Amino acid sequence: MATNRQTGAWQMFQPEVITFGESMALMIPENPKGIEYAQHFQGMFGGAEGNLAIGISRLGHRAGWFSRLGKDPFGRMILKRIRGEGVDVSRVELTSEAPTGLMLREDVSGKPSVYYYRKGSAASTLGPEHLDEEYIKQAKYLHVTGITAALSSSCREAVKEAIRIARRHEVKVCFDPNLRLKLWSLDEAREVLLELAKDADYFLPGLDELKLLYETESFDEIVAHLSKLRAVSIVKGGNNETLIVEQGQVSSVPYFKAERVVDTVGAGDGFCAGFIVGLLKNYSLTEAVRLGNLIGCMIVQVEGDWEGAPTWEQVEAFLNNEKHVER
Repeated sequence: MATNRQTGAWQMFQPEVITFGESMALMIPENPKGIEYAQHFQGMFGGAEGNLAIGISRLGHRAGWFSRLGKDPFGRMILKRIRGEGVDVSRVELTSEAPTGLMLREDVSGKPSVYYYRKGSAASTLGPEHLDEEYIKQAKYLHVTGITAALSSSCREAVKEAIRIARRHEVKVCFDPNLRLKLWSLDEAREVLLELAKDADYFLPGLDELKLLYETESFDEIVAHLSKLRAVSIVKGGNNETLIVEQGQVSSVPYFKAERVVDTVGAGDGFCAGFIVGLLKNYSLTEAVRLGNLIGCMIVQVEGDWEGAPTWEQVEAFLNNEKHVER
C-alpha cells in the first residue's frame, strides 16, 4: 500500500495501536431544518477507526491508522487532519481509482439520521493485499470494527487477514462490532460479526447489538453466549453502567454523569480509545473500563464525531476536580 507512504517514518514512530477503516467527509446542515431544506452545511469528517486513533493520540499514546482515500479534496483534507492530530498515516494510500466516501447527518426533532454515500468508495476497495505485516506486528494492539467488514467482500477479507497477522505475532486484538444495518442485513452481519468475535482478545459490543446478534432479550442468555468466547467482553450500554464479562463472571463499572449531552456520535469510539489506553497503562480491567466511560462522557458534551476527544491533561484535570481558570 504505498503511494503516500513515508518511508521509514513508522519505524521511528512505532504505533502502539493500529487500526484501519473508512473515514469519510461529513456534511451537517447548519440549522435543524433537515438536509432537504438546508442551504448551508458544515464540512467535517468522521469514521469509527479514525475517531479512535485520534482519541488515543490525544491521550498521549501512539496510534496508527490506514485506509484508502480518494485522490480528491475530501481525501487530502482527511489525511491532513488525522495526521495533524499526531496519528501515524504512513500506510494511507491516496488513489485515483475511486472517490473518498461521504456521509450526511441531520438531527430533526431530536432524531439523528445518517445517509451514506460510500458504495464504491476508495476505502471499500481495501483488501488483504493492502496490509503490511511488518507494520501490524510491531504494535501492541490491533483494533478492528464490523463497519470495515460491512463495506465489501475484500474489506471483510482484509479484516480477517489482519486478525490472523496479529494473532501470529501475539498482537492483542480488540473488536468492536459497530453494527450498521444501513450497510448490510442483520443476517449477514450476524454470521460475520460473531465469527470475528471468536478471534478477538477483547470484544467491545453494545448491549443492544448483542440482543440483535444473539436473537434474545435475555441477559442471562447473552452472558452464556459471551462466556463461550476466548475474549473478555466489555458490554457498553447497560443500565447506567458498562459490564465486564470474563470467564462467565459479570461485573459492572458505573458511568460518569454528563452535565449536558450535546452529541452522542463518537461516544463509543471514545470509550474504546479510553479503554485501550487504560490497557496500555497497565490498568486493571475495571480501571480501563472506567477510563473508557470517562472519555465517552466527555465526548458527548461536545458536538462532532471526534472533536470532543480530550487530552490526557484534561482527563487528569477532571479526575482531580481542577477548576477552570477563564482569565
